[in-house]
Parts: sequence; C-alpha cells; structure tokens
Amino acid sequence: MTESDSKVGRLEDEAFKRKERLKNLKRKREGNTNTDREGNDATEGKVVLPKPQFRSYKPLNEKLEDLALSPAEPGNIATEVQSQLESAKSAVVIDQLDVTALAPRKPDWDLKRDVAKKLAKLEKQTQKAIAELIRDRLRESNETEDLAAVVNAGVNNEV
Repeated sequence: MTESDSKVGRLEDEAFKRKERLKNLKRKREGNTNTDREGNDATEGKVVLPKPQFRSYKPLNEKLEDLALSPAEPGNIATEVQSQLESAKSAVVIDQLDVTALAPRKPDWDLKRDVAKKLAKLEKQTQKAIAELIRDRLRESNETEDLAAVVNAGVNNEV
C-alpha cells in the first residue's frame, strides 16, 4: 500500500507542477496583452487601419500612388550563366576517373567486408594453434630429429 501511495503522491506533485507552469504561461500572455493595450490607449481616439499595398495594379487615386510598390526587376543572371558555361567547357579527363567506382560490385561485397575482420582474428588463432601442435609433436619426439622433418611428418599425417 505504501508503494502505491507514494506513486499517487508523486503523480499529484507532478500534476501540481504542471498546473503552476500553465498558470505562469497564462500570466505571461496576459502581461503581453496588457502592454499592447497600454500602447493602444494613447491612440485610443484614432483607429489605426492597415495601409494598403498595391502590388499587382496601379492605383487610380494619386494620393495612393506612393503606397504602390515599384515593379520587380529581374536580377542580373548573366554572371551565373557565364560561370555555368565555363564549367561545362572543361572536359573531364577519363584517366582521372576511377574505374572501380564505376564498375558494378558483386552482390556479396558487403558481406565479405564484414566477415574480413572476423577472419583476421581467426587467422591469428589458427596460426597459434598450428604453432602449438608443432610444439607438441616436438615434445613427443624426444629424438634429435630435424624440425622440418617433424613439421613435414605432421603435414603428411593430416593429408
């Protein structure tokens, strides 16, 4: 019972904290709207209307002509076109291309790449095991045989 009571208490605390944060956010919003209202109180007698912007046509009234936007002028793209033409003129040298990058890869190339690391570790272990086997054979043959003869004898026995 105490565990569930502690969980409920913790959840209630978290809910209380969320409510406090929401109250703070509401206060901030109300504070922002109050500052807007205070600024509008000075111009309360006058109603401020948005000024029209004439983008797509010329106003008939001469007073409104200063509100009309000047027609948009196209940018100078001659320099961009010139740079693109120059870059197209430079010929690609075939000798610089890497043929292996262009050639298609075999379907299992990624598998081989992933397994190569594991095989390298196994190769080391294999070499250690072979060396250990050779040492064991040398210990077994206490005779003064040649090392190469012992190794060759092991190869002949395995085959």
